[in-house]
Amino acid sequence: MAAAAPPPPPSDVPEPHMAPLETTPIGHPMFTRIRLATPLDVPFIHKLIHQMAVFEKLTHLFSATESSLSSTLFLSPPFQSFTIFLLEVSSSPIPPLLSPSPSFTPIEKTFNFDLPLNDLEKDAFSVHYGSDQVVIAGFVLFFPNYSTFLGKPGFYVEDLFVRECYRRKGFGKMLLSAVAKQAVKMGYGRVEWVVLDWNVNAIKFYEQMGAQVLPEWRICRLTGDSLQAYQNANA
Repeated sequence: MAAAAPPPPPSDVPEPHMAPLETTPIGHPMFTRIRLATPLDVPFIHKLIHQMAVFEKLTHLFSATESSLSSTLFLSPPFQSFTIFLLEVSSSPIPPLLSPSPSFTPIEKTFNFDLPLNDLEKDAFSVHYGSDQVVIAGFVLFFPNYSTFLGKPGFYVEDLFVRECYRRKGFGKMLLSAVAKQAVKMGYGRVEWVVLDWNVNAIKFYEQMGAQVLPEWRICRLTGDSLQAYQNANA
């Protein structure tokens, strides 16, 4: 029997097609920065406070003007009196400040979201650094107070507000954390604030950050005519 012919040599197996490596970032990056506010920011601060009054259903108590804010804020160095941190956001890296304050180093953080954030009011809250445009997304206003029980100063947070399209993204936590970090840096004993009892989302958020909500304490306030009645009072 004749020997069988040897099998043909194996043919080259084509290599599978290799797609090019992904070089574009996945998702939509959001660059953020917390910086000290300046007198030039008063128009933005005024608009933010008004939006906060609308959200809290307290517009009937809102009487602040740009003029009243300009004449009462920024009269003392940062952290010695009323201090405001602003939250800036941009879809591209935020340029450095031309004249940063020696009192505070801006805090920067990059977030990555599945979808872009649609800010219909970005033009009204835009700050220009040369040809770069960033948007103010929120603020926190705070000032020193004192605890006699601790024998230490602390910070009282008067307002913490993030504009609606930027909420539930971690920006509020970033602002409040910046205040807490500054308190620790200065050796302060506590950070305090109040929250509306119907704002259950805020209450849950604060508790998740480690804050204690103190239901046994009530706010007492003298304002308006009740305060003016003491103008000529004899102690």
